[in-house]
Order: sequence, then structure tokens, then C-alpha cells
Amino acid sequence: MTDTSKPSSGGPPGSALAEIRRLYFETTAATVQRDFERAIDLLKSMPDEESRGRATVYMQGLAEMRKEWRRPKPPPGRGGRRGQRT
Repeated sequence: MTDTSKPSSGGPPGSALAEIRRLYFETTAATVQRDFERAIDLLKSMPDEESRGRATVYMQGLAEMRKEWRRPKPPPGRGGRRGQRT
């Protein structure tokens, strides 16, 4: 059984790409920040621009999920329109 929590920087470039791909498909709203940070570390471990280029689509997808799943706090005082005349 493979332990995916260990860094992949020592392995071949394809293993880092495979892990980024796995993170992309398995991330959830609860894990997206941690998964995105892990993917960044893996991307930095890739030896050349060509390898990093293959990871671009997954990184963009993770970034988009991270953006969408952030839970912004609603501005205070904007809970509704009470007392508005109709």
C-alpha cells in the first residue's frame, strides 16, 4: 500500500503529476485548502517547465474549486429588507 502523505519530490516527475491529478479529483470543500497547498508543493518539486505545464489544468481546477468553496461572511446589516414599503 502506498502512503500518499509522503512527499513525491524524490520520485519521477510523473508521480508528482499523478498526485496532483489525484488531489484534483478527490478534493472536497473540507480539504480543498490543504489539497491546494500540497499541489503547490508538488508543482515546485517538478524539474522543468514542460512537467509543470502538464499540471496546469489540474492546478487551475483546484484554484477554481478553492475560490468557489470559500465561505465568505455576509456583510453585516444586509440580512434582508425589513420595514421596506411595498
